[in-house]
Amino acid sequence: LADKGYDADALLDTLKENSMAAVIPPTANRTVQRPCDWYIYKERHLIECIFGKIKHYRRIFSRYEKLAVNYLSFLSFVGALIWLR
Repeated sequence: LADKGYDADALLDTLKENSMAAVIPPTANRTVQRPCDWYIYKERHLIECIFGKIKHYRRIFSRYEKLAVNYLSFLSFVGALIWLR
């Protein structure tokens, strides 16, 4: 699930080799237009909204926590704060 910027033949071939379905809309200059599941693609908006909400918390977007365990803990905390709003 990606935007048009990731519409490259090399990436699509890699996804196909790994048995993954690509939900990437084709660019306008592509000679052979591929089909895209627009219903699933619209779900991407939810993910983008969550990233926008997470960026309101400076400690997360500035990446003050360098250890992955601590960063994941703060992401979980921010997720709980967003959910409780």
